[in-house]
Amino acid sequence: QVQLVESGGGLVQAGGSLRLSCAASGRTFSNYAMGWFRQAPGKEREFVAAIRWSGDNRYYADSVKGRFTISRDNGKNMMYLQMNDLKPEDTAVYHCAASRLVGVRSPSGYDYWGQGTQVTVSS
Repeated sequence: QVQLVESGGGLVQAGGSLRLSCAASGRTFSNYAMGWFRQAPGKEREFVAAIRWSGDNRYYADSVKGRFTISRDNGKNMMYLQMNDLKPEDTAVYHCAASRLVGVRSPSGYDYWGQGTQVTVSS
């Protein structure tokens, strides 16, 4: 089992920045690829970004490429999502997730999930 807890969400104006954190506990964090997903009201959960266990391969949704940066610190069992130039359409609950597979963009490819943190971007 891997337990995941997100933090860092909040309310920000368009053009602003937030940094989300995901704290992992349980099984060896460095064995898992990690990802960020988001879900807006009435919409399906969508892929945002993913990172390989070693951190040397990163994957992004086209909608966030160039604005968001995913990173991880295996020594601290932490993953991060730096979000810059936020837009109202980025408003959603953001979830971190762990997978045994690399570069997976489908929620079904992830084995463990956090409860999520709300990000709200005002115009």
